[in-house]
Amino acid sequence: MTYVVTQYCVDCRYTDCAEVCPTEAFHLGPRMLYINPENCIDCDACVPACPVEAIFPEDEVPEKWAHYTQINADECESYPVIGDKIDALPTAKPLKELQQLEEEGELPTYP
Repeated sequence: MTYVVTQYCVDCRYTDCAEVCPTEAFHLGPRMLYINPENCIDCDACVPACPVEAIFPEDEVPEKWAHYTQINADECESYPVIGDKIDALPTAKPLKELQQLEEEGELPTYP
């Protein structure tokens, strides 16, 4: 099994998760991070490190974000590996604000 980065990472791109990953499974895209399912060892280190709760085990991804499983697998091939913490995007928001935007139907969309 692998872990999957989902909607709350779009336009935030916090990298706390990449910093704790022991296998450098994260890839840095322009708007979000992706997990390479070939490199993920299912260690769960990234989940508590994500400040916006954007990462789920593959079999627990909410149905509304199920398409991110394939997005992660596809997009990780196009972007470089990241293993260090860098600044989040200027558009990054805290979890409570993302949840409110979701309730209002105004979350940033992918791609």
